[in-house]
Amino acid sequence: MNFGYDDVKEEEKRLYEEYKKKLENLKKIEKEKEAVGQVFTKGLLPLYVLYILSLGPTNGNDIAHQIGERTKGLWIPSTGGIYPLLKKFEKQKLVKGEWDSSKRIYSLTDVGHEELKNKKELLKLKIEEALKVFNIIYSDLYK
Repeated sequence: MNFGYDDVKEEEKRLYEEYKKKLENLKKIEKEKEAVGQVFTKGLLPLYVLYILSLGPTNGNDIAHQIGERTKGLWIPSTGGIYPLLKKFEKQKLVKGEWDSSKRIYSLTDVGHEELKNKKELLKLKIEEALKVFNIIYSDLYK
């Protein structure tokens, strides 16, 4: 079969359009992953960090490790997200950070305990609703 110049150009155009569609789909998937991740990092991480600190003083690396252990490895937040949160909490007087040899150890203050109690109460219904929605969607899609 003989391919002419026009045939080659047409095939190039077709391949380029196919490439653009695939790239667009990959970007969409990446955005969806980010959105799901933000539910955890923006919504649950602050609350869970306060909870972990309510169990006892610790550092940012250990907080990430404890969250990973408690979620059986399903969610291991990056320390790059935890340390800025701890600094923010320190400015808000929710935690107190002190240097212990080479690590900064954070502990929950009285204000932090009160904030944890309030956040837990405020988010309880939202978390329960989210679980119901996830269960319905999971059931619809996979059962």
